[in-house]
Amino acid sequence: MTLYATLDSPLGALLLVGERSATAPGGTALASLSVPGQKRGAVVQDDWTHDPAAFAGIARQLRAYFEGAQQPFAVECVPRGTDFQQRVWAALEAIPYGTTTTYGAIAAAIGAPRAVRAIGTAIGANPLLVVRPCHRVIGADGSLTGYAGGLARKQLLLGLEGAAPEAR
Repeated sequence: MTLYATLDSPLGALLLVGERSATAPGGTALASLSVPGQKRGAVVQDDWTHDPAAFAGIARQLRAYFEGAQQPFAVECVPRGTDFQQRVWAALEAIPYGTTTTYGAIAAAIGAPRAVRAIGTAIGANPLLVVRPCHRVIGADGSLTGYAGGLARKQLLLGLEGAAPEAR
């Protein structure tokens, strides 16, 4: 059964989508977290169940993040994506709060230094904005590049973390 809820945030109304899980904190594994107007963002389906209580723990962590908390998210995620995407997404999760890295550094970190474009595509397919911090990946020249939620939101998130380069 697919569950969903919305959460007000500085990015707009976040759409949280998940599935029940016996191992997840709070009993819900997160499948998607998207923002209004996001490229490839989730869209509520008729057979989904609106259940804000199922996302209470995740919502608490997101609120704390937006208030400046620096702890990593403790969220179980629904495993989706190709093996390559999973490797890229694991590298995203290793980027510390308040820091940035580049697409090239991610490529090197996963042992695919020539796959920078494929890295960008995998990052763009990240279904868990904010929680899986793809906003921390910037261009090699320090510019803000590519973010499914829009560059203004990327800059806002980096600003919250004290790591905001200028948009170019």
